[in-house]
Amino acid sequence: MKLKNTLGIAVGTLVAATSFGALAQGQGAVEGEVFYKKQYNDSVKHVEDGYNPGASLGYFITDDVSVNLTYDKTNYTRSNDGTGSQKLGGDKFGLKGQYHFGTVGDAIRPYVEGGVAHGSLTNVAADGHTGRDQSTFLTTGAGAKWYLTDNLYARAGVEADYKLDNGKWDYAALVGLGVNFGGSGGKVAPAPAPAPVAQEPAPAPEAPVAEVVKVELDVKFDFNKAVVKPNSYGDVKNLADFMKQYPQTTTVVSGHTDSVGTDAYNQKLSQRRADAVKQVLVKDGIAPNRIQSVVYGKTRPVADNATEAGRAINRRVEASVEAQAK
Repeated sequence: MKLKNTLGIAVGTLVAATSFGALAQGQGAVEGEVFYKKQYNDSVKHVEDGYNPGASLGYFITDDVSVNLTYDKTNYTRSNDGTGSQKLGGDKFGLKGQYHFGTVGDAIRPYVEGGVAHGSLTNVAADGHTGRDQSTFLTTGAGAKWYLTDNLYARAGVEADYKLDNGKWDYAALVGLGVNFGGSGGKVAPAPAPAPVAQEPAPAPEAPVAEVVKVELDVKFDFNKAVVKPNSYGDVKNLADFMKQYPQTTTVVSGHTDSVGTDAYNQKLSQRRADAVKQVLVKDGIAPNRIQSVVYGKTRPVADNATEAGRAINRRVEASVEAQAK
């Protein structure tokens, strides 16, 4: 009953944590999880396979590497060594390191892990026969985490435990549900504010009002791509030629995406798109310090993301330059 209450509190904590506004993945994140194992025992003679519920608490020391404390409860495992069918129970505590592949914000992140664990196995009802087994293990495993939101994930994996005192292995398959919060990984730095433009003195009443000329740019991108297509090179060159004609001008290129994918991934994708257009402008002869970039991800659609045509319009980079005609 104590284990059920503990796991119930852990599940409630996971659900409540998903409402915190400061949740984040990556370096500095704290990760909490409840899991359930199917245990295959080879290291203890006469012990059949069992089911182990448990929980873990981890901390990301980088965007990819975490350190985890784990606890699982051996439950309903049975033994039959000639003295009668025995109900067994036990506890196992572990310390593991996990390395995650991919980048912060990916929907699926595979991982590998390794560490040490110490466990005990005790007869709790054995027809007059009692016993206790304590062991230290080296552990290894692999699996994947699927992020249902930026911070709520499901996990599936396999584990292998090497028992140091007899050189035998135990194996387990597991599933889990967890959250992480408090990290700083994957955050996109805010775009620099445009440089203030000096106010032109008001023209004398008798002087004619200067004509303002303006060039706008709208570059479209394929789904999940950040490559400027050849049919957009001419439009980018027109903007570059205008800036060469008016060398005092600057521009801001803004990157956008459609609504497919997580917020963190779309922020990165819109940054790559803005950088791609900036690189073409630089190749066309515009100094990098005359070009600033800002990224909005999927936050500023100009068309309906419910349709493919609308999403194609939203996958874009925009820029404009205006100046007084010479």
